[in-house]
Amino acid sequence: MPFSFYPLDITEVIGIEYRRFADDRGYFAETYKRSDFVAAGIAEDFVQDNFSCSRRGAVRGLHYQKNPMAQGKLVMVAAGTIFDVALDIRRGSPSFGRWVGRELSDQNGAMLYIPPGFAHGFSVLSAEAVVAYKVTREYAAELDRGIIFNDPELGIPWSAPDPLVSPKDAAWPPLREADIDYEYGR
Repeated sequence: MPFSFYPLDITEVIGIEYRRFADDRGYFAETYKRSDFVAAGIAEDFVQDNFSCSRRGAVRGLHYQKNPMAQGKLVMVAAGTIFDVALDIRRGSPSFGRWVGRELSDQNGAMLYIPPGFAHGFSVLSAEAVVAYKVTREYAAELDRGIIFNDPELGIPWSAPDPLVSPKDAAWPPLREADIDYEYGR
């Protein structure tokens, strides 16, 4: 199988490693194969692909969409290196307010599956990073929400001493004031 799947400390967030087939030209890799993902318990229907290019120090997030357009995400890096974070925002969850993070890069073949009910963000560690991700619901601007990336109660180590943040991302509230409609177990 070209993929390895493993749960992170918050078990609903799944780490994935894809296999590379390398030769003197470079490498080839499958980054998504529905049958393998379904066999691993990720039976999502991905409906939109997103792509971003960011420079060192950029922080994007923490983003989520409210129901009924809550998004699951499959995140990978096509070029560069990021620190990727999933924050549990499911009220009543034993891990509510906790986060998991992993370094994803074009060199390590690591991806993250982040289910609905989690906010997502990343910081760019390389000179530039190209991030590609599949989502399970289309973008709905009216349901777009976020949590301030540097909420001191979260303590996320973004590794960006002078972060580049959009005005929109800089204006999000802390987790305790966020507009969240996710309930654990629903």
